[in-house]
Parts: sequence; structure tokens; C-alpha cells
Amino acid sequence: MITKTLFDRILAQYAQTVNGRHGLAHWARVLENGRRLSSMNGANIRVVELFAVFHDACRVTEKRDPGHGQRGAELAVRYRGTHFDLPDRDFDLLYEACVRHTDGETEADLTIQTCWDSDRLDLARVNITPSPDKLCTDAARDRDVLAWAIRRSVENVEPLLIRDEWGVADFFRN
Repeated sequence: MITKTLFDRILAQYAQTVNGRHGLAHWARVLENGRRLSSMNGANIRVVELFAVFHDACRVTEKRDPGHGQRGAELAVRYRGTHFDLPDRDFDLLYEACVRHTDGETEADLTIQTCWDSDRLDLARVNITPSPDKLCTDAARDRDVLAWAIRRSVENVEPLLIRDEWGVADFFRN
């Protein structure tokens, strides 16, 4: 689980609007996608959860933003040991997942694949329907999972974990 302190640190340095296409609702849907996929395929949930908050945390624009995954990975380096801990092997997975998450690759460790799929399942928010042949895992290609994730992305669902786990009570528009 992501601690409130870690989340607050990440949010404090976030340069974009929290309500933007790459903001909190996206991070939370990626987290929920990752939790669902990990429960199906056995991926390392700790890495998948941290990926959800680091992968887009250092974007400087909502549009094309080369290097934002690398910057997110470097942010994780800065906070490791003070705001979260991971064994070296797990941290290497997190780092690689963040750096390469926009490269369109499908071959990697199962946990990295799950991170990438968690993000790709939320592409409908930017008018891109996730294609099963561009997803990495059987869990992400599952018809029910795909339909669930696409619906939530299109509807811009604002998961309650934003309030309940991250403590951002004033985020919700309704």
C-alpha cells in the first residue's frame, strides 16, 4: 500500500493539474487495474502499486512528454529508503517498468508486463481503445477485464481510493 506521506510527496512535486488526463483519477484507475491483474496473475503487487503513482508523476505536459517515465523512475530513486522500501530486485522492476512504459513493448518480466497493462487499460481516456494484441498478459486480455477497464476509462471514473487511501477529499467534482 502507498503511504499517505509518500503520496503527499509525489503530489507536492507534480507539475500538472491533478484533474488532468494523466492526473489522480488516472493514477487511481491504473492502481485498481493493477490490483485486479495482480490478483489474477500473481504479479508483485507492491511493485505494481508503486508503478501506478510513479509512472506519470513527473510529466511536464499532458501531450507528448519524452523522458517522463525516466523522470518518474528517478523520483522513485529519491524516495526509496525514506518513504518506501523495496528489495533491489523489486526496485529494479519498478524502475524498468516506469522507464519503458511508453515504448509499446510487450516482452518483459510478468510484474513489468502487469504494470504496463495497468496503464494501457486506461488508454480509452485519451480516445485510444486498448488493443488485446498490444497488451502483455492474459489477465489484461480477458474480455471481462478489458470491458471493465475501458468503461471506467471512458467514463473517467474517479476511484474512491483517491479519498479513502490517499486522503484527497477535495478532489471529487461531485
